[in-house]
Amino acid sequence: MSYSTVLPAFPKNWTEPVSPAKSASPVVQRKLLPAGAAYLAHVKRTINNLSFEEYDTQVEEEQKRQDALNAEGLNGEDDLGVGDEEESPELLLLDPKEWKKQDHYQVLGLSHLRYKATQEQIKIAHRKKVLKHHPDKKAGVSHSTNDDAFFKCIQKAFDVLTHPEKRRQFDSVDPYYLALEEDTPTASDFKGKDKDHDFFFDIMGPVFEREARFSRKTPVPMLGSYEDSKEVVEGFYDFWYNFDSWRSFEYLDKEVNEGSDSRDDKRYTEKKNKSERARRKKEDTARLRNLVDLTLNLDPRIKRIKQEEKEAREAKKKNKGGNVTAESKARAEEEKRKAEEEAKRKEEEEKIARADAKKAKAAAANAAKKARRAQRAAEAAS
Repeated sequence: MSYSTVLPAFPKNWTEPVSPAKSASPVVQRKLLPAGAAYLAHVKRTINNLSFEEYDTQVEEEQKRQDALNAEGLNGEDDLGVGDEEESPELLLLDPKEWKKQDHYQVLGLSHLRYKATQEQIKIAHRKKVLKHHPDKKAGVSHSTNDDAFFKCIQKAFDVLTHPEKRRQFDSVDPYYLALEEDTPTASDFKGKDKDHDFFFDIMGPVFEREARFSRKTPVPMLGSYEDSKEVVEGFYDFWYNFDSWRSFEYLDKEVNEGSDSRDDKRYTEKKNKSERARRKKEDTARLRNLVDLTLNLDPRIKRIKQEEKEAREAKKKNKGGNVTAESKARAEEEKRKAEEEAKRKEEEEKIARADAKKAKAAAANAAKKARRAQRAAEAAS
């Protein structure tokens, strides 16, 4: 079976178009330079003897490989497990408006590193999270109006953790460590453990390792071990009793009410925040001081050092009793002789001083007597 196509007739008012040959530009011979992406593609196809289809396939595979490298953030050991932590349903339902209450390290999958995470690790984790939770990837999959909520939390976490000052403020009040601070060991935890030295160091050692991250001075002495010398122990407590902390509490400041342009409101809020920061800083200093006091009272090394010093004193006293050497006798006699000579010299000096004072007194009395006589003689003559 065959079909034939019949074209419709031209309209009655149709006229043949005028040839544009008269208005066309004259032919000009131009020299083309071998440059540009198209030329490079042509060269690659020619050298490798590829067709257009084969070349396009090769380009797509190379692009996929590069995308995979960028997405996975391959960077040696730093990428091991970064950004791959399991995301709980509660984490995915975070409200970006409550960003100050979120755990930024947990949002980026860095809970196992926290303040130890490097900037490179933070960037890798952020890139993975963005590729996984970008709103464009969820378009059409879910009908929820909150598809980009967790993505906003990711962006906020990245903004905070890549800004040195903001990150330091967040690290000061990291919710993970705040929970550990509330569970700080007490004296009752060590009841009946006086002889278990390992228990003391296992419990208190990690506490000081966490607190050390706030020190302005480095290196920071750690708790050490039971065999530490007296000098090491004294150095540890001297450092921690004079601990210089950079910890601050600006992250917990209350924000000025949205839409409020009142200067009074702003001044009041700033004053309130300043007062709260000072209060929290004072409480934190007292908390650390109490922690060091508790450690000093429970430290088995202190008891060991005191016992060693007591035994040394007793041994010295025992060895000293009745066993005075000839050298010590001679030294004692020499000191006694010098003391007697010094006392005799002082006595002679005092005797001379008394005699001089007596002579001076007698001379003054004679002078006064002569003056009175002269006065009486003058009165009698007149």
